[in-house]
Amino acid sequence: MSDIVVTPRVRIPSDELREHFVRSGGAGGQNVNKVASKVELRWTPSTSSALSFDDKAWVMTKLGGRLTLDGDLIVTSDRYRDQLRNRADAAEKLAVIVRGALARPKPRRATRPSRGANTRRIAAKKRRGAIKSTRRDGGGDE
Repeated sequence: MSDIVVTPRVRIPSDELREHFVRSGGAGGQNVNKVASKVELRWTPSTSSALSFDDKAWVMTKLGGRLTLDGDLIVTSDRYRDQLRNRADAAEKLAVIVRGALARPKPRRATRPSRGANTRRIAAKKRRGAIKSTRRDGGGDE
């Protein structure tokens, strides 16, 4: 197995990944009873050299619910009938999960309403107030 490229600056080394092959259910006829085509890919982000200290802390909080008690992230794939394609699929799934966990929200910048927006808001308030003031005066039908 080769290294998994998550982002241009994050690459998960292949020696940090553990693959386990199991028999897959589903379509495949009698072949599923004798071929271990399902792939379980395990990776431990807390001990990974691919992540910086800040990235490690961020990923651990984002993936907290997906990690096992040992701190492993398990990705499985049994989409295809052959092991080689499932290995590639599991690696791609892992890259997508880690890429999503590394994404940080864009910081919010405070903005102010434009002068025109303020003018329109005040004008609308004055119009509404004028309508209400005619109600107080009796409306003119007496």
